[in-house]
Amino acid sequence: VRGRFWGAPGAAPGRRSGKDRRPPSLRPPGSFPAESRRCKKKMAVPKSLYWDVTWFTFAAICAHIQTRAEPSQGAYFLPEFALSPQGSFLEDTTGEQFLTYRYDDQTSRITQSEEDKEGGWDAWGAWSDCSRTCGGGASYSLRRCLNGRNCEGRNIRYKSCSNNDCPSEAGDFRAQQCSAYNDVKYQGQFYEWVPVYGDSSAPCALKCQALGTPLVVELAPKVLDGTRCNAKSLDMCISGICQAVGCDRQLGSQAKEDSCGVCAGDGSTCRLVRGQVKVHLSPEKREETVIAVPHGSRSARITVKGPAHLVIESKTLQGDSGEHRLDAPGTFVIENTTVEFQKSSDRETAKIQGPLGADFIIKARYTAPKDSVVQFFFYQPISHQWRQTDFFPCTVTCGGGYQLNSAECVDIRSKRVVPEQYCHYYPENKKPKPKLKECNMDPCPSRCALQAYKLAIGICGGLFGRLSSA
Repeated sequence: VRGRFWGAPGAAPGRRSGKDRRPPSLRPPGSFPAESRRCKKKMAVPKSLYWDVTWFTFAAICAHIQTRAEPSQGAYFLPEFALSPQGSFLEDTTGEQFLTYRYDDQTSRITQSEEDKEGGWDAWGAWSDCSRTCGGGASYSLRRCLNGRNCEGRNIRYKSCSNNDCPSEAGDFRAQQCSAYNDVKYQGQFYEWVPVYGDSSAPCALKCQALGTPLVVELAPKVLDGTRCNAKSLDMCISGICQAVGCDRQLGSQAKEDSCGVCAGDGSTCRLVRGQVKVHLSPEKREETVIAVPHGSRSARITVKGPAHLVIESKTLQGDSGEHRLDAPGTFVIENTTVEFQKSSDRETAKIQGPLGADFIIKARYTAPKDSVVQFFFYQPISHQWRQTDFFPCTVTCGGGYQLNSAECVDIRSKRVVPEQYCHYYPENKKPKPKLKECNMDPCPSRCALQAYKLAIGICGGLFGRLSSA
């Protein structure tokens, strides 16, 4: 853990020393004791022209700091660019913020491309440290316009980094930023803040809700770089703007997961299973197994229409089993798998995004003497596939022959060959036909040529033997 937040670099472990332990960007109004003390020391009575100039300079700085720190009704956010390059943000005539490159670090320059030369740009600089140490962050690189401000294009670029998952105990990055305001008074009192998701109009603003109240406040206009735009997407916020992130976790990538959960896949590693079963339950037959949803399945939806009650029996790969009766609507976790359960007077629905952490056996249980219908829909992983073998040896050694190959059933997970019945389980998984090709097409030597060849071998062999014994 580095710094106040999990995944936030640049800070020593543990809390900050001093009275205010929050990151500088999250401090409340008026939290500048160090700056005020320094300003008071510098604002001594001037004794010469030199001190007049010095006093005037520090007075201007202090006035600027006090203006920036004037209290407001809400928690105040000091403008901060988490990827703060050694430059300054200015505003052009269109009102768009741009970064002016004010330092020249030739040691960090990379080779200047011909395109950059033609556009008047210097070479791109080295990539900065990542904005986070885990969970997905961003790194920036800068370049300088050699023609003042007449270059076309941007002088800052970003890439994703630190895409390894954070530890489970780290929690949500946006939630950490909200909780940093728990010890900051809002309208005269303290609140415990939790994140608000799903604001499509401002996905990169830090909106938080006071726990136990309907109060929702924008505590900061921008979340820290690397924060997810919403809870169900990999897209991340950079400098207050939501940037697309593909399933390959690359910034700007359009790669999407297919129905099987494979990034940029073609859907060939799973199969859609859907259907419905009418169950006849009675006091004598109080339960009926409907279908088994295998381990690793995705996008499962089970609906029971009628009085029957939905029951899930789980079986893990290690042999552990358990029965789970869902009585009230809500979200449940079964074998590390989240199950969203909805219930009305005549219908029960279980939605499971997956992948399932165990086999789920779906059962209907008797509650009233009336038939029910169970509908199911899920993507089942294809765990066994046919694989073509290498070609067998040629039928002849010369004169033209043939080679055949075959197909064998392979367990995708273990990469081992298994009996063919495992592959026959999937109706669409048809065994490929053998392939045939010609081989050893060179003509065979004639009988006379063959006899001469054998004679030559015998003579050479005898001669070699006499030479060896000599």
